[in-house]
Amino acid sequence: MSDIEIAQAATMKPISEIGAVLGIDSENLEAYGRYKAKVNVKYLTALPERKGSKLILVTAISPTPAGEGKTTTTVGLGDALRHIGKNAMIALREPSLGPVFGMKGGAAGGGFAQVVPMEDINLHFTGDFNAIALANNLLAALLDNHIHHGNELAIDIRRVVWKRVIDMNDRALREIIQSIGGVGNGYPRSDGFDIVVASEIMAIFCLATSIEDLKERIGRIVVAYKSDKTPVLASDLNAQGAMTVILKDAFQPNLVQSLENTPAFIHGGPFANIAHGCNSVVATTSAMKLADYVVTEAGFGADLGAEKFIDIKCRKSGLRPSACVLVATVRAIKYHGGADLKSITTENLSALEAGIVNLERHIKNITSVYNLPLVVSINHFTSDTKAEIDLLRSSVEAMGVKIVLATHWADGGAGAADLAHAVVELCEQDSQMNFVYEDAQTLWEKVTAVATRVYGAKQVTADTKVINKLKEFEASGYAHFPICVAKTQYSFSTDASLRGAPSDHTINIREVKLCAGAEFIVIICGDVMTMPGLPKTPAAERIDYVDGKVVGLF
Repeated sequence: MSDIEIAQAATMKPISEIGAVLGIDSENLEAYGRYKAKVNVKYLTALPERKGSKLILVTAISPTPAGEGKTTTTVGLGDALRHIGKNAMIALREPSLGPVFGMKGGAAGGGFAQVVPMEDINLHFTGDFNAIALANNLLAALLDNHIHHGNELAIDIRRVVWKRVIDMNDRALREIIQSIGGVGNGYPRSDGFDIVVASEIMAIFCLATSIEDLKERIGRIVVAYKSDKTPVLASDLNAQGAMTVILKDAFQPNLVQSLENTPAFIHGGPFANIAHGCNSVVATTSAMKLADYVVTEAGFGADLGAEKFIDIKCRKSGLRPSACVLVATVRAIKYHGGADLKSITTENLSALEAGIVNLERHIKNITSVYNLPLVVSINHFTSDTKAEIDLLRSSVEAMGVKIVLATHWADGGAGAADLAHAVVELCEQDSQMNFVYEDAQTLWEKVTAVATRVYGAKQVTADTKVINKLKEFEASGYAHFPICVAKTQYSFSTDASLRGAPSDHTINIREVKLCAGAEFIVIICGDVMTMPGLPKTPAAERIDYVDGKVVGLF
């Protein structure tokens, strides 16, 4: 059975019953149909802290076309914890339509470890992304409207930095000329679109701790500059109130369930290669008030998502994971060792041995740089041979880290019971998470710390324009901000073709961007795009609606 066939055959409980499991009464649930609901954010904020609640971070090796199953493991672990008698729930990001219709696919898990209703979650869900896009584009419209009607703020139209967004991969919108067609259409200028998940509104949405904090952060967004380089803020346009109105319903976390009826919050969805890659702080902190164990994930590998989870989300929210799970597959490790994608299901010990360096660097980063208790979870496939498993096990155990085989894709929560027991043991250990850099360091020092300590780079380079921009940010009072590196997810380097664990490479900063409302500096490296394009054969070509059912959606 395909993922969608498994999901469509699921026996879901009414969302009111899922809420009841968490102690949430129907008055605080706003149902979107029978199986999904918004939870009143004021109710969640008022809940008392839960003593001893444990946060488990699921991350992965550098992603490959072979797939690793990070979200599948997150869901499977949540189910497994309940399977062994623990009070657990899941906190995930919402999928973007860009990858759903593009190449990567959805973000609801797979096999018998999924959150449901899967097709709703992977498509429009509860409209959060649409609200974020509308709020973002309202700000753009207000900005252009202000310029058109006299430009009282003396905005330099050459220094407008706020872009419009759309939740779709569309390379044609990366660079555009807007407002052509005459005086009545405004002032023509070079512009472009980003994908919704790269919007600063998305980042603010996921980092804000309350609706008041959301509005205040929106007001601090820098949308343009005057000719003397004085910043123009969203609050200068009186935009924050209307934007908050658009976002007020979306800001309430979405409650759904897994195939095994484990409660799950799915809320917010910034990418980790171009944004900070974590679900909302409101959803995560609320989950920790409702359950003893909360399983969450950070996007892509531990060099991107996990680093940003720690250096941005944890730094800003006070959250601290009690344990970390690093997901890998035998076939993905062989791919990192140079194996051809067509042959990764064939036993290849030499490729596996060569590819283990990628896993080892992620292990070192998590245990030595981030200082988190770790278990490696191997998402098991039937093509994995005993010799391959033995080689992988001995290599990981030689680093002093426990390794567990998990079969949750085929067996649901029961298939990850060993992983659940290992995680519970880790959560009982004393740990003191480390940041990669400190607030007091310069922005350049922060980038260098991530590049050298996490990516294995030799140096960081940038042209004079970028270096001067960083100095401007520091002079304007933003030196204490964390950095959010935007780069390819496929390699520790900025070259997506470099598999394994490249060392002594150079990280070149192409561009920097201030996100004053989100409170971080985006460092754009290599050829990464904030508006992706579709592949030659997009997933959209396989998706259809036949006899009242969605087909081809994974």
